[in-house]
Amino acid sequence: MGLNSTVVMTVILLVLMFGAGFFSSAWGYKLGREALKEITQPDVRPSNLTGKKEDSNHKSEGVKMLKEGEILANVKKRIEGKDEETTTSPPASAQGEQKAEQKPEQKPEEKAEQKPEEKPQQQANSSAFPIVSRDEGVTLEIISASQTGSSLQLKVQLKNESDSSIRFLYSFLNVTDDKGRALSASVDDLPGQLPADSQTYVGTVSIPTALLDNANELAISLTDYPDQKLELKMSGIPIIR
Repeated sequence: MGLNSTVVMTVILLVLMFGAGFFSSAWGYKLGREALKEITQPDVRPSNLTGKKEDSNHKSEGVKMLKEGEILANVKKRIEGKDEETTTSPPASAQGEQKAEQKPEQKPEEKAEQKPEEKPQQQANSSAFPIVSRDEGVTLEIISASQTGSSLQLKVQLKNESDSSIRFLYSFLNVTDDKGRALSASVDDLPGQLPADSQTYVGTVSIPTALLDNANELAISLTDYPDQKLELKMSGIPIIR
């Protein structure tokens, strides 16, 4: 009898121990779920980081309660501000008229003053042509000057009214500026042997503009070859820019 009671008590204690263990584990699991109910796994995707930060900022700010007096004061200020805007702002048509009145009228004299001075200067320079030089029945005439590309081109005419033909070497053409500098020049379309037929021959004398720095006028001289009996000289030739 004593042995049986001991076994029964042992079984009862074991059952109570297992029951207490199961109850404590179930209670702890329940408490853990309640504690972790509001906790979720963070979303670490780059596309959602910005949105999560903004949501967290909005949640952390909370709701601000305004006092009734402040609300009424703000409403009163807005009503008064709208009334002032409607009374002080002029209509759009009046604003347009005011802007039109504020624009100064440009007088014809002012418009004339704003015109560039290059055109009158070119007209004054072009009025200097033609420039003529005669010697021994031979005439050299500069008709016009113009700038083409990187060179100054002088349009010239050459005529022989003497009894004999004249020979020229245009490499001996002497061109100088008003600073006394000798300039290189090339001649096109003029004959090397000028016949005595009184016919007018037209050609060009080209001078690189890079050589004309700070120069305003040119001088040209040309002699026959090889006798050098005549000399055609011209000065005061304006440089057109």
